[in-house]
Order: sequence, then C-alpha cells, then structure tokens
Amino acid sequence: MRFLFINGVNLNMTGQREKGVYGERTLDEINAQISRLLSGHDCEFYQSNVEGEICSRLHAAGSEGFDGVILNAGAYTHYSYAIRDAIAAIATPVVEVHMSNVHAREPFRRESVISPVCRGVVAGFGMASYVLAAQSFIISQS
Repeated sequence: MRFLFINGVNLNMTGQREKGVYGERTLDEINAQISRLLSGHDCEFYQSNVEGEICSRLHAAGSEGFDGVILNAGAYTHYSYAIRDAIAAIATPVVEVHMSNVHAREPFRRESVISPVCRGVVAGFGMASYVLAAQSFIISQS
C-alpha cells in the first residue's frame, strides 16, 4: 500500500520540545522507524508549519495514488477549518493521529475540527500512533 504521512505545525521540533510529551526522537528518526516497521509498503513523509501548504499537499494526495493519508496536524487540529475542508474535498481517506493522549492534556486539545471528516483517530501511543493508523488501512484491505 501507499501511504502519505503529513505532519503539521511544530512537529519539526519533535525531539527538542516538550520531551516529556513527545519523546527524544526527532521527526526524521520517527519517520525512519515508521518506514522500517512498514517495510513492503511505500511511505512518503511531508512536514510543514504552513496551513496552506498542508492543504495543497492533501489536495495533491488525491491524484497521486495514495491509499491513505496519516495526518498529525498538530495545533491545527483544533482550529483549522481550511485543513478540515481540504480533507473533505479529497476521496483519499485520512486518519488523524496524535503522539500524545490529547484527552489527558489541556482542555482545548480535546476538541478536533478535523475528526468529523477523518476515517478515524489514533492518539496516545507515541510514534506507534502513526503505525497503528497505517495498519488500519492494511487490515481493511484484507
């Protein structure tokens, strides 16, 4: 299967910021581990701190033959109607992911404006959240 992993705002700082929440691995290290764990599948990774660039990447995913998008929108999860609308505009299914358990954190993190247009949500399992999201696509194809 072919997966697009999109990471949003501030996730480029993973491994440097809030290590107690996000761990010590950098995003590049996390992406490499995901590739190893999903060997045999085509994994492409994208990160941007710019809302419009994330929307454009989602739009393109629809025409690039991806079986699924795994999206950690970061803080955009809680207020980006633009990203929500971009997800709703494409036929490619999207799974929302979070490395932390957003429901155990600040109250504002419990609200997601993108969840209603996503296939599902995986949260709280660190790097494994990405892999579990990808596995949801693999299992549904079986």
